[in-house]
Amino acid sequence: MPELPEVETVCRTLRRHVLGQRIQALEVVQPKLRWPVDVPSLQEAACGRTVVAVRRRAKYILMDLAGSNPPVTVVAVHLGMSGILQVVPKGAPRRPHDHVVWTLGAKQIRYNDPRRFGSVHSFAAQNEAAHPLFAHLGPEPLDGSVFDGAYLYGQCRGKNRCIKQLIMDARVVVGVGNIYASEALWRSGISPRMSARRLSRPRAALLAQAIVATLEEAIEQGGTTLRDFADANAQAGHFGQRLKVYDRAAEPCEVCETLVRRIVQGARSTYYCRVCQKA
Repeated sequence: MPELPEVETVCRTLRRHVLGQRIQALEVVQPKLRWPVDVPSLQEAACGRTVVAVRRRAKYILMDLAGSNPPVTVVAVHLGMSGILQVVPKGAPRRPHDHVVWTLGAKQIRYNDPRRFGSVHSFAAQNEAAHPLFAHLGPEPLDGSVFDGAYLYGQCRGKNRCIKQLIMDARVVVGVGNIYASEALWRSGISPRMSARRLSRPRAALLAQAIVATLEEAIEQGGTTLRDFADANAQAGHFGQRLKVYDRAAEPCEVCETLVRRIVQGARSTYYCRVCQKA
């Protein structure tokens, strides 16, 4: 599943193509995604409007569209497990699973999703904070004014769940998916098995810093492509070449050469070094 660095990469590459462009038409080829697309509402929210911003909230790609009433609408796209949002020439051949197509002059944005676990929504910008998709989300990990060691320490107090599951909880902090949780815990020397309530203030600061550093490095590398992720320019991400523990079970840790272990937590694979990472 695309995580925060992948979604941020799509936003940055998409932004270069569509800012200031007017959406002339919108076609919904397949409305049956994770949630059914409200086709009339989506068309009303998008058609004839100009893209004034492309941004990210959690794992959602948000396009702000300027018009008259309401002044700004938002189109939100979640990539699900296998979704890709790409910009192509208007005349490019359609591919199977191109479910939603926005036309902007000579270009089109196409949402392609073979597994259909993603979603496309629209709403007035003024309703964003209260929208069910966003109302219960925690802070952005790259927002240093909110997310830091003190905040993370406070969220861990009295929590018996393991630390990896806590930092993957979008109500605590958004966007720290399975890959980057394993990598950040390795970087901070903290065992994914450790109970969150045992995290000290100094180690909370280390972990918060590791989360930020891991995500920023991944964004610089265009995200991680393990199977089919690509940005809006159809380019793969390269952070997979820098992974220290994720998907490296039975390979030596590059620090101590102990073999990396794989365990299952919350139905997700966790990778860690039992020597370098302490409970």
